[in-house]
Amino acid sequence: MIPPTANAEFVAHMERVLDVYRRPYDPLAPVVCMDETPRQLIRETRQPLPARPGHPQRFDYEYQRCGTCVVFMASEPLAGKRYTRVTERRTRLDWAHFLQHISEQYPDAETITLVMDNLNCHTPGALYTAFPPAQAKALWDRFEFVYTPKHGSWLNVAEIELNVLTRQCLNRRIDNQDELAREVNAWQAHRDKLQAKVNWQFTTSDARTKLKRLYPTLDM
Repeated sequence: MIPPTANAEFVAHMERVLDVYRRPYDPLAPVVCMDETPRQLIRETRQPLPARPGHPQRFDYEYQRCGTCVVFMASEPLAGKRYTRVTERRTRLDWAHFLQHISEQYPDAETITLVMDNLNCHTPGALYTAFPPAQAKALWDRFEFVYTPKHGSWLNVAEIELNVLTRQCLNRRIDNQDELAREVNAWQAHRDKLQAKVNWQFTTSDARTKLKRLYPTLDM
């Protein structure tokens, strides 16, 4: 979704993200994009019909809903790496512990730039909810938070990775969280082995031309 015209807040945050994406690869200052998505757990109520020549496998339209879970995704586009975690919920605690997991993947990094949306649980306060003050502050100090603008989730490379995950792995019925986590982990391992990267091309110059209507008009 693109916001209304002349939206200064949108373009300010957009240009900040686009500047971050121009940075060269630096193992001491990695750029990591993070997002999460809810998933329904669905069980078949009837045995699918197997595939046969001229006909794909067929499923009944009825299904049994078995709850929900959340897939957390972190992606380092320039390195072709990603980190995933499947949780029961999406809370401040879940996000804070996933941030700790990201931090542990970069023990030698001086600063980890984290691109994410401005969901209400994506705040430093969540770290203090999850950890003792000294640990929370130490973890916060490892990150530079960069927020995508409201209505600008398409600017987050992690959303692209989640779309690939859905298309390649989760476009079928899975009825329990453990199985879904195993499938996500297998997909991640395979995609990391390929060192699959996202070649981001959209720049600030492109934005100022193609999205010109979003920029306020200055009356001089």
